[in-house]
Amino acid sequence: MPTTRLLIEYDGTDFRGWQVQPAGPTIQGTVEAALATALRAPVAVVGSGRTDAGVHARGQVAHFVTDAAPDAHRLRAALNGLLPPAVAVLAVEPAPDGFHARFDARRRRYTYQATTEPRALDRRTRALFRPAPDVDAMNRAAETLLGCHEFSSFCRTKSETTNRVCTVETARWVPGARAGDWDFEIAADRFLHGMVRAVVGTLVEVGRGRRPADDLARVLGARDRRAAGPAAPALGLVLERVDYAEPAFAAPPAAP
Repeated sequence: MPTTRLLIEYDGTDFRGWQVQPAGPTIQGTVEAALATALRAPVAVVGSGRTDAGVHARGQVAHFVTDAAPDAHRLRAALNGLLPPAVAVLAVEPAPDGFHARFDARRRRYTYQATTEPRALDRRTRALFRPAPDVDAMNRAAETLLGCHEFSSFCRTKSETTNRVCTVETARWVPGARAGDWDFEIAADRFLHGMVRAVVGTLVEVGRGRRPADDLARVLGARDRRAAGPAAPALGLVLERVDYAEPAFAAPPAAP
């Protein structure tokens, strides 16, 4: 049976997260409803990861299986005509045999978007941190996260995940396009439930002088969520992209 994969962008503000649940709209449920209408049959969609309520994505990857392969161009047009404005399908393509959006992912990249100045246009996607934290101190602390570590201290206590070892490749704050805007870029082979927001919240405590920059080594070693700082607000978190062993969603050829 052919597998098709989707590249999805969404503003998660008004959704209860990715995963279907009884109360409130979800991204997965919204996409499945649109697919059922477009393909005239119920379709189960599997995402690369379960973003929380209020979290956004520029590059969520999902897949579904059908009896016959759909026309990718027509399906993308149909889905974008059916989906609400907060959800957009950026690409549709056939996937390799046996492809799995979640289990085949090799790397995930997130950005946490923050600002130290009030914003009107970005208020749904960029968290306001006042007073302004010391970004240099936060970057010194973030270096501790690089490499392979046990991240229980940055995982939600009710998470059922038993393997909490992750390998972090990138963890850094970089300036945004406007003065006062900062983006925390983090990439790893996997992420735990609530991990990025807990990391950001802890780094902000460093930036505000509430804990020293070298405290993250102690936090990691504690393997206890109570050792880390509070979770940063969901609105600033964006799933940027998901990488696989083989290229996915190749860019269209440049215009002549």
